[in-house]
Amino acid sequence: MFRKRKSTDPEARGVDARELSRDGSAARYVIKNRIRRRSRIRNVVVGILVAVAVVAGGAFAYVHDINSKLKSGLDSGLFGVLSKSSGDEPFYMLLLGTDKDEARAASSEYGSSDSSYRSDSIMLARIDPTNKKVTLVSIHRDTMVDLGSYGTQKINAAYAIGGASYATQVISDFAGVPISHYAEVDMDGLAAVVDKVGGVTIDLPIDVYDPDYTGLDLKAGKQTLDGKTAALLCRARHAYDSYGDGDLYRAANQRAVITAVLKKVLSSDPVTMASTVSTMAGYVTTDMDVNSIVSLAGKFAGMDTSKDVMTGMEPTTSKYINDTWYEIVNQDAWKAMMDRVDKGLSPYESSSDDPSSGVSASTDGSSASSSTEKNLTLPSDSNVEAAYTGTVAVYNATSTDGLAGTVAQTLGDAGFTASANTATHKSDLTYVAYNGDNEAEATGVAKTLGEKVGYEKNDGALPTSTDVVVIVGSDYE
Repeated sequence: MFRKRKSTDPEARGVDARELSRDGSAARYVIKNRIRRRSRIRNVVVGILVAVAVVAGGAFAYVHDINSKLKSGLDSGLFGVLSKSSGDEPFYMLLLGTDKDEARAASSEYGSSDSSYRSDSIMLARIDPTNKKVTLVSIHRDTMVDLGSYGTQKINAAYAIGGASYATQVISDFAGVPISHYAEVDMDGLAAVVDKVGGVTIDLPIDVYDPDYTGLDLKAGKQTLDGKTAALLCRARHAYDSYGDGDLYRAANQRAVITAVLKKVLSSDPVTMASTVSTMAGYVTTDMDVNSIVSLAGKFAGMDTSKDVMTGMEPTTSKYINDTWYEIVNQDAWKAMMDRVDKGLSPYESSSDDPSSGVSASTDGSSASSSTEKNLTLPSDSNVEAAYTGTVAVYNATSTDGLAGTVAQTLGDAGFTASANTATHKSDLTYVAYNGDNEAEATGVAKTLGEKVGYEKNDGALPTSTDVVVIVGSDYE
């Protein structure tokens, strides 16, 4: 079958022969080139729009996947308990660390049900986006509370009884503050997040030795911890048995690790921050979505974690009741603490009020702010004859390296047995505290350090393993 050939005669094809001149050819080229260029531009624009749509769809799916993980297993009754927060106003968030991990969840003894677990760590966070301040207050897991029809219980039983919603309601009532957001993390999750940010650096004022339970053997001083070690430090209460209530120091260590993580996250770039949130999604259950988390983190850009992260713990007294140890809240002190927190102040009026200081881990400025308002006795006003023997623990609460060692050497030359340590807080005041009946030794220490250095009886806020404790502040000459 033959095809009819097109005619080569311009006139037969309806073309004016004059158009085939050199000038006419150039004009036709320009017109056709414009048409082709517009076509190419149109194709590029369409291609870009298609690519954007594909990426946007992928990003939407990615964000949706993270949000689904963050809210996976979330107590459906929680939203009826949480209070609404608005804009940049301060709000409270409940942070629960459960004793659930992958090994326990997979075992027949525990399983995946929340009723099999208790809240191992209970922490209230007051978050102030406008002033870029965060306050972390730990609540003792063994605090005695009246749970109505469930009877007298330890406060961490609320989670096992009624899940996140009931625990949130109980803790909100106990602290006297509305709770707007909730986050729950298991111990595997803490380790994963620490590893994601490249480890955390904390300062240990004493050795942490816990061979029978966590296996930790950490030396005093600055330590960079990986996720597994950080998670174990947050569990190692028996490492502090010789100091008293191990939960007190463990809770302080948990706040120090969280502060260190916060410091790392806030100093990271947006991509790393989003990646960290993605890692968190596998281990954290929260009512917040990824956009809210990243947006909130953005408001804290430039935050000075050395002074704008304040921490404390609910004041309690241990008591043995009906064959069980409980922590009984000191109501007046607890109310005073929460009043301070609600005003955006440190939980403690003075760093010396923190019972974990000098023992538990810290990051820069993770303890309470210091105060010079102390009722000290000067050596010149003392009626006690000075003694120059006994054991002294010297804590450097300044940024000057080696100062505790210098002071310890001075005291050693005077006849004392002194050791140098690093404080968990900064202080602008140098002072002496004595344990037991060692006021004479405290007088001798104060006289050795200078006529302006005063002393007081240790009320339990400082370590009690030596006769005398010295806090070396920035005023020391």
